[in-house]
Amino acid sequence: MDLRQWFLLCITCTITTALFSCTAVSRAEVTRRNETDRLTLLEVKSNTVDPLGILSSWNSTVHFCHWHGVTCGRRHQRIIILELQSLQLSGTISPHIGNLSFLRELNLRNNSFISAIPPEVGLLSRLQVLRLNNNSLTGPIPQAITRCSNLTSLLLAQNMIEGNVPADIGSLSRLQKLDLRGNSLTGTIPPSVGNLSSLEYFMVSRNSLGGAIPNTLGNLRNLRQLALGENTFVGTVPSSIFNITSLELLDMGISQLKGSLPWDLGVTLPNLYFLSVAYNQFTGPIPRSVSNMSSLSFFIMAANGFTGSVPSLAEVRGLSLFHIAVNHLGSGEADDLNFLCSLSNSASLQKVDASQNNFGGAIPECIGNLSKTLNAFSLSDNALSGSLSSSISNLINLEFLSIMGNNISGAIPPEIGDLINMKQLHLGYCQFIGEIPDTLGNLTTMTHLSLRENNLRGTIPPSLGKCNSLILLDLGSNKLYGAIPPEITRLSSLSIYADFSMNNLTALPEQVMHIVDPFLFQDHQDRDNMQDNNRIIKIRECLVSIIEIGVICSTQLPQDRLRMSEVVVALQGIQKKLLAAY
Repeated sequence: MDLRQWFLLCITCTITTALFSCTAVSRAEVTRRNETDRLTLLEVKSNTVDPLGILSSWNSTVHFCHWHGVTCGRRHQRIIILELQSLQLSGTISPHIGNLSFLRELNLRNNSFISAIPPEVGLLSRLQVLRLNNNSLTGPIPQAITRCSNLTSLLLAQNMIEGNVPADIGSLSRLQKLDLRGNSLTGTIPPSVGNLSSLEYFMVSRNSLGGAIPNTLGNLRNLRQLALGENTFVGTVPSSIFNITSLELLDMGISQLKGSLPWDLGVTLPNLYFLSVAYNQFTGPIPRSVSNMSSLSFFIMAANGFTGSVPSLAEVRGLSLFHIAVNHLGSGEADDLNFLCSLSNSASLQKVDASQNNFGGAIPECIGNLSKTLNAFSLSDNALSGSLSSSISNLINLEFLSIMGNNISGAIPPEIGDLINMKQLHLGYCQFIGEIPDTLGNLTTMTHLSLRENNLRGTIPPSLGKCNSLILLDLGSNKLYGAIPPEITRLSSLSIYADFSMNNLTALPEQVMHIVDPFLFQDHQDRDNMQDNNRIIKIRECLVSIIEIGVICSTQLPQDRLRMSEVVVALQGIQKKLLAAY
């Protein structure tokens, strides 16, 4: 062997020895780190209450990479995903979770974990998704979480987390989803949120956040959903927010906001499917440009100070909810409700509420052209006149109808009895005339019927006795007469309210026993002898006399009522008769 060959052999041996040595060290290091992951999971298990026994697989008989909810990477066999959502788990989140240094996703949502989020979560430098929503977590959002620079989703909604949103939350430059809804957060929205250029979802509704909405939110050019509702903000909405053309959902309801909506709202936010500014202090008109929001499904502007006319929404064909109640819309003119006709283009319309405004004129005939999916329709407390069109019967899935508190007259259309899905029918405080339609008895699932303070005449139709789900029946202050049908007095469901007052009704003696507490007679009926039977008869006669006095005192015309002195004399006579029975 020459010198050259000998030299090459020495080098080869040296390299081979080094490689074997490094491989042995590397394997030892991998084993050590794998053991760290396994021990961490056991610590997590020891802090967790597991009523379904889901974590029973976390034992030495199976490699931890095959434990329930655990996913490991192929190369290093390190845990990259821990997914334990919706398993009825409780307890606390172990601070040892910070030892899972390869973890990319932690999903514990829809459980009942309590206590605070451990700050050790900030050690998870590879973490991309943190889902802890729908638990019972308390305490603050740990400041250390802003060190998780790879986070794309931070989902902490529906907990009891308190304190401030970390001021430097804007350092999470890769964040796409930030959902903090339904907690007890205070303080303000940090201006640094505007640095999250990749953010698509920013949800902080249902907290106690205050102060002004930062203008920097307008920098979020990729934002699709912005939920700020149910907080205590002050001032106006920054104009920059109305220029985020990518927005699909904008919720600012119940947030004490002021100002007006920009005239070009529908131009700058053409992609909205959800718009809520309800229960604020907005004024001015509803922008006519909203007709440009062709994707709009939820239009919620209730309880503000909006004025003027309601624009046509004929180009909005996917509307599901239209809620403009409690404003100052309309001018009392005949064409105030023309916008309702434009809603007939929305084939999926379910709810329309335009109550408590200043709308005048008649309810247009076109309401019968609204979608058959409509289940709730309210025009109550306006200044409407005219009659109720029989075309209302086309809305076959209607469950709630209220036009109370208007000047609507004419007869109640008998076709209303075709609305067999009706649950609540409120036609009170209007000027309806004629008789109560017998067809109302077809509404057998109805729970509430109010016809109070109209000019209805005739008798109460016995067919109402078929409405055996009725818990509220208000026929007071009309011009009804005759007997209250026994079919109605026998309705056991009438548990909340039944009012027949201010009519000319009578109650037959045989009906008395259906409307009084049967326990009044329990002792006498149990003994079942001649003396007690006679006593029951006397008591019944006294009750009939009392009801007759009540009916006469409730007649429509004051001159037809008993004088107080006559009532006293009559009641004294009843008292003597009742005492004689004992």
